[in-house]
Amino acid sequence: MLFTAVRAVGRRFMDLSIRSGRDYRVRIVERPGAWMAPAELEALSTQLRVVAAKTIPGVLRYGVFSGDAERLAQSIITLVTDRAGRPVAFNALAVMEVDIPPRPVEVLHLGLVMVDPDVRSRSLSWVLYGLTCFLIFFRRQFRPVWISNVTQVPAVVGMVSGMFSDVWPGPGAGRRSLTQLMLARRIMADHRHVFGVGPEAGFDEDRFVITNAYTGGSDDLKKTFDAAPKHRDPAVNAFCEAQLDYRRGDDVIQLGLMDMAAIRRYLLRDVPKGKVAGLVITAALVALSRVVLPMVHWFDTGRDWGILRPAGGRR
Repeated sequence: MLFTAVRAVGRRFMDLSIRSGRDYRVRIVERPGAWMAPAELEALSTQLRVVAAKTIPGVLRYGVFSGDAERLAQSIITLVTDRAGRPVAFNALAVMEVDIPPRPVEVLHLGLVMVDPDVRSRSLSWVLYGLTCFLIFFRRQFRPVWISNVTQVPAVVGMVSGMFSDVWPGPGAGRRSLTQLMLARRIMADHRHVFGVGPEAGFDEDRFVITNAYTGGSDDLKKTFDAAPKHRDPAVNAFCEAQLDYRRGDDVIQLGLMDMAAIRRYLLRDVPKGKVAGLVITAALVALSRVVLPMVHWFDTGRDWGILRPAGGRR
């Protein structure tokens, strides 16, 4: 784990390769559409489509499945492969700049998680749902990060409510904040394409429910309540059944924070005990490029740094 993390130091975007046990390798690729060559980008998209083909019967046509470099330039991909290099799971996060006063806010949309049915229940949830957010938090120097989630799956609603801080809505959640309301409004106005929701879908801002949500490219993800994976807490399942019309195709949009409290819960509850130390070392090395290297570059007067030029150097 340490060796692969060192390769990322000094890069503008993350490209990490980390082992998860003896059987799986995890690759985290930040904004591949901004720097990958077209052939590499197509190979990455193909791997995602391989997992999707084993997960759902239809064809998804939005986000990372479109193969569009512009879309992938705003995505963070977590790809899990087995010993043979076969893709078996992925998580596609989206980075959204949401324009609310007094200044735009960057929101990390949890996006789409898919797991090959043959490898489900193999303890990959800590990798697919929390690992990338954890590393992004370190990379952003421990500043709280807003996250969003759009789903109709009770298991995911419950996972997000338990993993992140101040999540709304959810079973037992308190009152929403004004910031959450403003973020939800702008996300629905400007970023529907990120989660495959068409312009005809409605938005109930009192409940944060998207009505008729499966008409913008995500059509084949629509589930009945019986088919949707359930959470271990019956209150979460009851919340989803009461709030969402599964026949129409509703989703809930959740907003919360990745902060120090969420990181503590993630490390203590979700990450396998034997992997905590290695994960912290990896995160520290990822953060190195944003914390230490700018200082090193600043004091190195013999090399260019951004628009700065060394004294007596080329003009």
